[in-house]
Amino acid sequence: MKAGVIGSGIGGLATAIRLAKLGYKVKIFEKNSYAGGKLSEINTASGYRFDTGPSLLTLPNLINELFENLPQDAPKVPKIIQLDNNCRYFFRPNHFFDFFHNEDCLKKEVELKTKESFENIKNRLSISKEMYELAAPMFLFHSLHKKETFLAEEHRSLLFKMHKLNFLKTMHTANKNDFADEDIIKIFDRYATYNGSNPYKAPATLNMIAHLENNIGAFLPEKGMYQIIKSLVELAHYLGVEFLYDTTIDQIVVEDKKAVALNYKDKTEPFDVIISDADAKFVSRHLIRHPLKKRLEKQESSTSAVIFYWGIKTKRKDLDVHNIMFAEDYNKEFDSLFKAKELYHDPTVYIYVSSKLNPNDAPEGCENWFVMVNAPSVGDVIDKERITVIKKQIIDKINRFLQMDVEPLIDFEEIATPGTIEDITNSQGGALYGPSSNSVFSAFLRHPNFIKKIANLYFVGGSVHPGGGIPLCLASAQIVANEINGKKNN
Repeated sequence: MKAGVIGSGIGGLATAIRLAKLGYKVKIFEKNSYAGGKLSEINTASGYRFDTGPSLLTLPNLINELFENLPQDAPKVPKIIQLDNNCRYFFRPNHFFDFFHNEDCLKKEVELKTKESFENIKNRLSISKEMYELAAPMFLFHSLHKKETFLAEEHRSLLFKMHKLNFLKTMHTANKNDFADEDIIKIFDRYATYNGSNPYKAPATLNMIAHLENNIGAFLPEKGMYQIIKSLVELAHYLGVEFLYDTTIDQIVVEDKKAVALNYKDKTEPFDVIISDADAKFVSRHLIRHPLKKRLEKQESSTSAVIFYWGIKTKRKDLDVHNIMFAEDYNKEFDSLFKAKELYHDPTVYIYVSSKLNPNDAPEGCENWFVMVNAPSVGDVIDKERITVIKKQIIDKINRFLQMDVEPLIDFEEIATPGTIEDITNSQGGALYGPSSNSVFSAFLRHPNFIKKIANLYFVGGSVHPGGGIPLCLASAQIVANEINGKKNN
């Protein structure tokens, strides 16, 4: 049995590995000269290394699963380290809050730096855990597009507890009701950005994300995020998966309502199953006559990003691995991103410094700063002039919050925009997570993992069910592999 996989993002790699374990002969087609999709890296001649995409890992067990039940000589799972401090949050100059994983440390930080009751935070994390444990088995690890999912005995009890998932409130409304401190509200609102959504519109169900980071933990591979991709590629090779780099798929061939082959480089190659890890909108516009195209075009896209990869000629003790400098008016920032479709003049700034954990990621005495602001998914609309403006706004904010002069310290710079992200990954408009989750029905409207009108065609990755981000992309691979295996055994 042959399986063709379009794209080598983490969803495509995980699906290829699972199918190879099931005995399929798997071939991956990748448009770039390297694997990883949005999760890649930059290496400079001067000794800086940057992860280019996702910078935070949760639920590392989903990676570990891929390396289980293999012979002794098989590649090993990369070493993954749990962070003591999930994130350092800056709300104003000379004031930051560390969200420690350790409960006693977190309690002291809350009591010292906020007006919030620690019991409120503890209670919210308990609720987030309950929400995740209720929802995850059905909503994240099974297809929502099969009636069998809803009729399964293990999922029936959820139907009587749906109110606990808080669908009818927005994240911000729930957070404002539960917390007294505006800074703490911002921290919990921020989890909407983990799938490119707006906390003032997204359902409070997404507050379960706080459980993954704060109860289970925030993790980072010892050698950086791209080590995940390198390890999965090594494992895929070990299992016999074939990679075709610099290869663009021109068409998914459909005959008699079945996907039967892939066209590329003037060739047509037949496959028993085809799995797309490409952006669903790109597939509908370019690769097949898609029955859901109209619905896809109507969906609101998630945010994109403008990212500055800066080699910095100093080390800052006031920065941790993950750092956030919040906008003063968070609501107006999201209005700008989703309504006006413009970069906000006072953006929330995220700074990821992997060299804090792995000193080899920067020359001695230096640091590698991944500096990101949220941006609307508008493709190449953001020009050089606008980039110059946003760079100045970011530098001014960092200077103000850290009491420093950062610009003279930048000795390497590379920039990613919605346009470059779209060019490299085929994510339409540069959207990082496919459609946003800015409505109660978002989970049900995401592109399904298969299309009933086209047999043998499956979909994984951040633009389809269950959503964007590393854990959910891995969950999509699990759903698809189980679906293919079930049909194979029938």
